[in-house]
Amino acid sequence: MRLLKIFLSIFAVIILLVLIAVVVLPLLVNPNDFKPEIQAAVKNNLDRELTIEGDLQLSVFPWIGLSTGKLSLSNAAGFSEQVFAEIAESNIKVKLLPLLSKELEVSRVVLKGLVLNLAKNKQGVSNWDDLTSKETSPAKPSQADEAEQKDVSPLAALAIGGVSIEQARISWDDQQQGKYTEINDFNFSTGKLVFDKAIDIDLSLTVVNKEPELTETVIFSTGLIINKEFKLFKLTDLKLESITKGKAIPGKELKAELLAEVAVDLVQQTLAVTGLKLSSGDLQLSAEINGINIKDNPEFKGPIKIESFNLAQFMQQISMPLPKMQSADALTHVSASFMLDATADSAEIKNLMLKLDDTSINGFSRIKNFAKAEISFDINIDDIDVDRYLAPKKPNESNKAVATPATAAVAGAALFPVETLRALNANGQVTIAKLKINQLSMQGVSLKLNASKGVINTQQQVKQLYKGAYKGKATVNVKNKTPVLSLNENLSKVNIEPLLKDMLGEARMSGVVNASAQIQGRGNTTKAIKSSLGGKLNFNFNDGVIRGFNLQKIIDNTKALIEGSALPTENKNDQTVFSVIKGTANITKGLVRNNDLYAEASKLRVNGVGTANLATDELDYKVKARLLKTVATATEAEKIKGVPIVLNVGGTLAKPSYQLDIAAMLLEKNKDKINKKKDELLKKLDDKVGPGVGDLIRGFL
Repeated sequence: MRLLKIFLSIFAVIILLVLIAVVVLPLLVNPNDFKPEIQAAVKNNLDRELTIEGDLQLSVFPWIGLSTGKLSLSNAAGFSEQVFAEIAESNIKVKLLPLLSKELEVSRVVLKGLVLNLAKNKQGVSNWDDLTSKETSPAKPSQADEAEQKDVSPLAALAIGGVSIEQARISWDDQQQGKYTEINDFNFSTGKLVFDKAIDIDLSLTVVNKEPELTETVIFSTGLIINKEFKLFKLTDLKLESITKGKAIPGKELKAELLAEVAVDLVQQTLAVTGLKLSSGDLQLSAEINGINIKDNPEFKGPIKIESFNLAQFMQQISMPLPKMQSADALTHVSASFMLDATADSAEIKNLMLKLDDTSINGFSRIKNFAKAEISFDINIDDIDVDRYLAPKKPNESNKAVATPATAAVAGAALFPVETLRALNANGQVTIAKLKINQLSMQGVSLKLNASKGVINTQQQVKQLYKGAYKGKATVNVKNKTPVLSLNENLSKVNIEPLLKDMLGEARMSGVVNASAQIQGRGNTTKAIKSSLGGKLNFNFNDGVIRGFNLQKIIDNTKALIEGSALPTENKNDQTVFSVIKGTANITKGLVRNNDLYAEASKLRVNGVGTANLATDELDYKVKARLLKTVATATEAEKIKGVPIVLNVGGTLAKPSYQLDIAAMLLEKNKDKINKKKDELLKKLDDKVGPGVGDLIRGFL
């Protein structure tokens, strides 16, 4: 009984002392008396001015706490006069009795009216650099300390009633990049911070961007679960909403929402993202991502699916409108699904199923070693009309030239910087069942690409090209400063008439063509490449017709001019039928020279010689046509059969022009007489001067 009285007496004394402390301490200790010392300490250590405008209020029991009024910290030297940081009001309290058991229980931490002005000057110096202290290497813990740390988390005995930041504002002025951003209405709050239970977290803020003029409101909420060892983290019912407003956004507003469940296990090194759904307008994306070895060697896998949506409209909504295309409904139905397999240094898309309007695309693509990207791919396309995605044509505009896959590959390569091509390391193929491009239709198209160490090789094939076929190879060598290009192409039994109709809208020529080309060039632009081209061409047209060009009519016109009779009337259906047109050509510095054109018609034989300038498209060509000899005598044809019709072809490849060369025709007509007279003169020279002199002069001539 006496022992109990002693215990009660001691307990009463303790209670009395606590009560005295609660009543007396606030009366004896005024925290505002320490304001000058606090401000001086900040000035001495940080060289900043700390302004304490409101009163500091101290509480003791059952919470030891401190509440403040307005606090502000001055900016760094060399920056604007506005404060670096400011707090309108703050409140933090620690419960007294749990401290006796080495437990820390904190009431709700509240910061109201936080203002933070962050800045970087043109030299790249920020206004918080002077606040960062040099890190010191921590002392190596003893074995006993390490054992204790393994057993007990330093925050295991910490309990916080929650954190609340209300109406904060953060500004970021990056003078080096010329960008200014504000975060307004920043609000952050949590429920009671406890381990192994969901902690409600709510965040909202508004980002104001001046250029482009956009305002984005972000609202975030989730339940956060953390274990005592800080090794297991879960985000439950994660929800992120974004509302972007701006003049450049159609409808002035764009909304997006993200939902997911996230779990991270640092012991097992795993990540699981389940139920991920991203939506914005018509865009609906879903995914399930799992990660392993996330600390040592991270790898992430999972399916990703994008439901069918209007890509053209979505790009316009995010202020990235696509250029106008020939088809008004291009890119209005786009969907995709694939398996993603990514590491810190690689990424692979497997089982790709892409729907591009009416086109289905499947295959895979892989990138290894992001630093020196090694790309491989295998893409299969069923039926695609590329024209619908090209820029609209101008009125009366037509395709002016046929671009074979090899020339298109070379022209495309010319648009890339040499450094990009030199670093390209790729190997793959694209196959297309049906392709339409520049109004040309083809089937069984394949393209193989191999690029390594500055050499890009392509192999192209079209199995069905207007009842014929095409094969080609192209090489681009960029090991040196100036790219070196080479082409090797072959057309086999291609029906030229429907090809020209599809390409130009009309066909001025028909027939079956076999052709080959071996061409080399160098340069960094298309113009430079054309001017440097060299190589050989070979062509052969069978059963050909050239429309708008009636060689028989030209002969009749010539006959009429000779005889003085009336010229025949024009016929819009003028044409010349040839059984064969063939020849070869040499290319030197972009100039195509042909010396052996030969064509056969029913009553004609035609030879041609001349040039075509690939850089300027100019033609300079001469055609000679002769009537075949007939068995009849003294006919009108007999009168001119020995006189060739000489035709000069000029203008451009797109718009050739034709003109009779009367002078050349007269020269041809009198060539025998001129040669006979020349021989007579040289013989006389031999007789007068000496034998052999005529032969010498004849050699010079």
